[in-house]
Amino acid sequence: MNPVNSGHPAPAAKAGSAANPARAGIGPGAAAGRFAAVSFLFWLQPGLCLACEVLLMTERGLSVAVISGLIAVYSLTVAGLELPTGGLSDVLARRTVLAASGLVGAASLLLFALGTAPWELAVAMVLMGAARALSSGPAEAWYVDAARAAGGTEAELRRGLAGGATASSLALALGTLLGGGLPWLLGRGRDPGAWLRAATGGLVLPLSVPVLLAAAVALAFVAYVLVALPEPPRPRTTVRRVLRGVPAAVLGGLRLGARDALLRRVLLSSGSVGAALITVELLTPGRAEDLTGAPESAALLFAALACGGYLCTALGSHGAPWTARLAGGGERAVCLSLAVGTAGLLLLGATAAAQGPVALALAGTGYGLVYLGLGAAGPNRSELLHRRVDSAGRATALSVQSLALQGVGAVAGMAAGALPAGPLPWLPGGLLLLGGTLLWARPAGRPAPEPPRTPAAA
Repeated sequence: MNPVNSGHPAPAAKAGSAANPARAGIGPGAAAGRFAAVSFLFWLQPGLCLACEVLLMTERGLSVAVISGLIAVYSLTVAGLELPTGGLSDVLARRTVLAASGLVGAASLLLFALGTAPWELAVAMVLMGAARALSSGPAEAWYVDAARAAGGTEAELRRGLAGGATASSLALALGTLLGGGLPWLLGRGRDPGAWLRAATGGLVLPLSVPVLLAAAVALAFVAYVLVALPEPPRPRTTVRRVLRGVPAAVLGGLRLGARDALLRRVLLSSGSVGAALITVELLTPGRAEDLTGAPESAALLFAALACGGYLCTALGSHGAPWTARLAGGGERAVCLSLAVGTAGLLLLGATAAAQGPVALALAGTGYGLVYLGLGAAGPNRSELLHRRVDSAGRATALSVQSLALQGVGAVAGMAAGALPAGPLPWLPGGLLLLGGTLLWARPAGRPAPEPPRTPAAA
């Protein structure tokens, strides 16, 4: 808290090739199940680290300023690599890039769990950001390609996309609980964690264990990707041709997003979703501390809230197809869902300075509505995106969408941090999400024509 063309299109697989998802017996339902499993394994990793990440760095002796700098290193790495890695996935292969993301992620988590010096943790953050950028888009692009290989261009995508989003949210919820509970269990006794420090020479702390477990999950993720995600063979190529094809894929994605009215709405509303998420994540911990009066109890409350929020996202994602049927189409479903999220965020802002059980109940309701609405909007927005792009630029499209989410979110976070405490910090995110909702109030124009293929990666 997560669009396109140019480059060389993937050719059809040879008859009888096991690399073709349809030939390998992977129907739309099986592809959706594999996509959900990949999504679960990937998002379980950050879920395990969420509750202990900052606390582990503090335990290693880092100041708040240094920790903030390390988080900025991660964010800048993701932003800098988001588009190039999306283009790489379109030019090279989904499975290859996904497996690389898992290996880089496992290395980053091991270094983060065991590193003690600031430079070691900085390298871990760079690797973590690279892994996140590499993973942005290939799994979803693989699922859409596989579903269309089996069911044609009109294959139903919304249910599979909803299943992947639901699995991701459930993984985050489960990971948050495990990541917060394991250090507590290992640290029980008169001298919390002394036996673990003694056994490892001080290298492993109780707070390190969830991160080490996340590294093991990353390796399981790599194994599953290599076994379960077959792809049609791509043309034999060279490193030089791959590198030449990536900029072309990136530029193609940006051009398509600029001239297609519906894709512009997808990108702009994704940015507004990023603003809403960063606002909630930035301001909720302080709100929790105001309620509890102590940072330790605030951390426990925030962990419970985060878990509840992910469960609301899972519920919203699971109900995305039903929302589309209720609203009468994907565009109306996005508008309705974002409106629910906007109402929740404005409710959080309106109760920011209030006290008492009624204000607390309203704030909790608003928190749930934010995640419920954004969860329902995601699969419907993604389905609209995939109807507008083809396989040759699908991962790039998703990377552009992710970059919009992160970029606008970063700006909204800085704006919220600069405003005085109270309702005002909630206002930028609320207004941006309201703007993203209004974008969908009227139907989009006709789709842009397919962009011409370029021989850049040939």
